[in-house]
Amino acid sequence: MKKILITGGAGFIGQHLATHLVKEGFEVHILDNFSKQVHEKDHLPEFLKKYITLFKGDIRDRTLLKEALQGVTDIVHFAAETGTGQSMYNVEKYFSVNVQGTATLVDLMQNDSCGKDISSVVVASSRSIYGEGLYHCKQHGDLYPLGRDDQDILEGQFDFNCPHCKNEMISYPTPESATLNPLSFYAITKLTQEQALLLFAKNRGINGFALRYQNVYGPGQSLKNPYTGILAVFSTLARKNLPLNIFEDGKESRDFVYIDDVVEVTTRALNYKNHFVGSLNVGLGEAETVLSLADKIKSFYGSDSEIKITGEYRKGDIRHNRADIKRLSNILKFKPKISVEEGIKLFLNWANNEPIYEIAYEKSIQELKDSHMFIKAES
Repeated sequence: MKKILITGGAGFIGQHLATHLVKEGFEVHILDNFSKQVHEKDHLPEFLKKYITLFKGDIRDRTLLKEALQGVTDIVHFAAETGTGQSMYNVEKYFSVNVQGTATLVDLMQNDSCGKDISSVVVASSRSIYGEGLYHCKQHGDLYPLGRDDQDILEGQFDFNCPHCKNEMISYPTPESATLNPLSFYAITKLTQEQALLLFAKNRGINGFALRYQNVYGPGQSLKNPYTGILAVFSTLARKNLPLNIFEDGKESRDFVYIDDVVEVTTRALNYKNHFVGSLNVGLGEAETVLSLADKIKSFYGSDSEIKITGEYRKGDIRHNRADIKRLSNILKFKPKISVEEGIKLFLNWANNEPIYEIAYEKSIQELKDSHMFIKAES
């Protein structure tokens, strides 16, 4: 029987995955530090407590991590600080947790007897490592923009034009073979996590999956963490009839993928019978604009929230992202089942029955502004 360690397993995706794996008959270890920024409670739900073995502490705690690894056959590495914006000024913490924590894990698996039984590793990577991703110019073909220019932002130019002919380019689904161009410190740390685990898998001759999750959402997501999850933030603000401030012009878009689809993909990676070492995009393969999302949330709750287009640009943010999921279909034989329309309704119905938390949203925005991470288009 497989014995699986989920680092960061008390988090949003981790708890959903752990619950599913327990039902499938796996033995599950969870290591998590229950960070107050992410977790409302400092313990697991009762239904999980009796089925899993919990190791409460930091991924950088070598002694605890070694204990958690005993007898483990498969690793799912979720432990990380998350949030693009926060990473741009809380740099040392992000590198310490995400990079050093991963280094400790790999070192133990490589050099200690606790890693001798490991037969596969799965690491939560991120769409952020692509940066702006794939664009297409009718005249000059496929291009990967390096990032946006401050002067363009000040002039209200949020989209990309071809650097050669200056004509408008169209955003395309980004494949795993794309040029990688992390534009935030968070993205740099996620790329490091991905590459470290894949190199370990390659050297050990075992399966290694870097699952490049897009914007994962669903019931159980933190409703009080202002640094991640635009759905969670907007749903809380809408329930309080507070303004929904939208950066740029509202036309920026994201690929939202529902938690149940993410859990199934991750489970299939753990159960994969052939040999694979590489990356897979995990998304719906569709783009939803932030303005459209805000409209859906406001309408669902019948909220009096004002939707404000701010013209502000947060450094580290990308303009569009949409995953090319052909490789996911080819390797794991999986296509997402939950549409954005269905998934958002499921999420908002769940959120509507949860307490309305204070999320310190304005504080998080002020922290970014104090760190000179905002640019505002001139009126």
